[in-house]
Amino acid sequence: MPTRLSLTSLSCAVLLAVAVPSPRAFAQSFFMTPIPNAPFSGVVNVERTIVQKDGSVMQFKSTREVARDTRGRIHNELRALIPVSSTDTPEPLHIHLYDPQTRVSTEIDVRRRNFWTRTMNHPPSTEPPSIRFAAPDGNAPPNEFTKQEDLGIREIEGVPAHGIRETQTVADENDGKEVVITDEYWYSQELRINVMIKHSDPRKGTTTITVAQVTRTEPDPALFEVPEGYTRRGAQAGTEKAN
Repeated sequence: MPTRLSLTSLSCAVLLAVAVPSPRAFAQSFFMTPIPNAPFSGVVNVERTIVQKDGSVMQFKSTREVARDTRGRIHNELRALIPVSSTDTPEPLHIHLYDPQTRVSTEIDVRRRNFWTRTMNHPPSTEPPSIRFAAPDGNAPPNEFTKQEDLGIREIEGVPAHGIRETQTVADENDGKEVVITDEYWYSQELRINVMIKHSDPRKGTTTITVAQVTRTEPDPALFEVPEGYTRRGAQAGTEKAN
């Protein structure tokens, strides 16, 4: 089965898009499939290196919680990237909740302590989307120069995963020299997610995203609710709040 990566929001997934590196650089979110009867929780670890114009390399990291309950509801966090040397906990920025039974998607702005909802007009994919956005800027579609290698099966955090490596040769926009971009996708059929994703572009840097501390039990139901005290966006303060 091919393993794929896509962008954020309900129908999209993970790649780190950092236009201007900084100690509080943002990271995109991790794709979660809202399938029933496969509850789990885990921690998504992100490692990112960014190549600067002068050739120096900046290193960042992030971590966030993800969870899915028996009903297929998902909890998907977005946290800031911080320097790899930092001992701080990455700042929470955003939480995405989704209930596949009602098709209600809830976006929570942690900094502003508000939220908004919308009802999706069709069910999302039950597997990582087939659209491939391999590079952080999302503009490296497969072509005739893309090669694919089957990496077989291995365990990642106790979960069997099937690996695929894709390599693509492109011309550098500055000097025209060939550049080899490499992507690995490790897909868990049991969890229906990519439990590891690796991206390497020598012009821009590397990204490694790994699902760790996987627990195959029912998560805390509170993870799938809007936190108390958060105000619905657009409502007057104090008049419409989460239960």
